[in-house]
Amino acid sequence: MRLIKIAKSYLRQAEARLSDAKDAYREENHPYAVRLSQECVELSLKAVLKVVGIEYPKVHDVSDVLLSVRQRFPEWFQRELAYLSESSKILVKKREISFYGGEEAFLSPDEVIGEDDAKDAIERAEKSFITCRKIIEELESKNIL
Repeated sequence: MRLIKIAKSYLRQAEARLSDAKDAYREENHPYAVRLSQECVELSLKAVLKVVGIEYPKVHDVSDVLLSVRQRFPEWFQRELAYLSESSKILVKKREISFYGGEEAFLSPDEVIGEDDAKDAIERAEKSFITCRKIIEELESKNIL
């Protein structure tokens, strides 16, 4: 029961990041939208791992752990794991440049992260969040947790 409370808290935080990412996008703060989208995906994936009792490493990309325990999830969710994993990996790579830009080339975050990056990041975050929320709600409703 405690794990579901933690997972739901992570999802609440993920949803807030997603909302803020959309606001940042509307304000044309594309690097910040990418960063918040990455945090949304990270928290969503960690919520899913937490709910099935998996301790994950304290790193930003936990997709490899999620893939390694795929058998703990229903088939429909397993079909989504490739997308979730890809999204996590892509956004973690963009996380640092969304903070600092291309420092070695003296490029600001705004010069490195554009509107297309932000739009893609938000789409990935939204799909990841919805998918992770759905599996947690499903597991809870079936009293599997």
